[in-house]
Amino acid sequence: MAGAEPALLRGVGVGNWLLPEGYMWRFNAGATSPRRIEAIIAQALGQADAEQFWVSFRDNFFTQADIAEIARLGFDHIRLPFNARLLIDSEGTPLSGFDYVDRCLDWAHAAGLGVVLDLHAAPGGQTGANIDDSQRDLPELFTDPANRELTIELWRLLARRYVNHPAVIAYDLLNEPLPDKHAQLWPDLVPLYRDLTRAIREIDTDHVIMYEGAHWATNFTMFESPLDDNACLQFHHYWSPVNPERFEALRTQANQLGMAIYMGESGENSPEWIREMFTTCTQRGISWNFWPWKKLDTTTSPFSAPAPTGWEAMIAWAEGHGPALSRSQAAELLTEFLGNIKLSNCQRRDEIIAALPLTPP
Repeated sequence: MAGAEPALLRGVGVGNWLLPEGYMWRFNAGATSPRRIEAIIAQALGQADAEQFWVSFRDNFFTQADIAEIARLGFDHIRLPFNARLLIDSEGTPLSGFDYVDRCLDWAHAAGLGVVLDLHAAPGGQTGANIDDSQRDLPELFTDPANRELTIELWRLLARRYVNHPAVIAYDLLNEPLPDKHAQLWPDLVPLYRDLTRAIREIDTDHVIMYEGAHWATNFTMFESPLDDNACLQFHHYWSPVNPERFEALRTQANQLGMAIYMGESGENSPEWIREMFTTCTQRGISWNFWPWKKLDTTTSPFSAPAPTGWEAMIAWAEGHGPALSRSQAAELLTEFLGNIKLSNCQRRDEIIAALPLTPP
């Protein structure tokens, strides 16, 4: 891929499945990160029933039916975000979360889709915000050597396990690292990328490695020399005007580094904005990935899961401005939630699908 763009890719991100995000449950405060959502569910149901809830959630939220629909609509790949906590413990031992990744890759291969493996929440947290599941809302991947070593070991495990899997198309090393409030740590980003690259290339010499910039994958000033000869700069673009000149400037920088370019996240906007954004990328030959596939009660994703009747009470509790629910109340809401998130029970948002420049088979 060095210095040249691959065939145009059109993908979708499977947010919320292996890394729950509060806003996808309509929690905009309080229970916004995976561990905080898990705490609310445990309080609601008790620990044993909460564990079973998460098994059912992962069995229902994303299935082979979702993969089949993604392929039918004309997407050619998915970006699969995951939380390191599902895959590796603090000692570096692999965990059962790998089973979900295996399942997804096999479904994707059977449907003719590729997969970008996306470390969305690294050990310790790479962002210091809810999306990276950091314990203290700090990017402790960059301040604790143990987290750094564990992240390197996780990518070794991933490379070893998937080096020959036909569905894998790229390794996305870190999602949206180091927003500008942590700019003092920016000099540490590329050295970590070099160490991760070295660890992967000891095992896997073939798959594309993707590098995201700082500040929500928008700032690439710290990239000054090539990192690999099969590499890609990944940028994200939200809530700002569609700016072809910026995209071309990023492509020029990537090419100077011997890399391709990939727009790895955008969406969460009106159909008109989405149409302009993704048409612009397509016309300029920039591969893209739409975020996300589905979430609860939304108008901005291809599919929307209906909110359970009375879900406002769960939101109020999760956000910290309402009373705790009784166990029976919570169980009723969460049981309905688990049914609603199945693709067969979701509402298709045709206006979002029509805004994307897809090529159905």
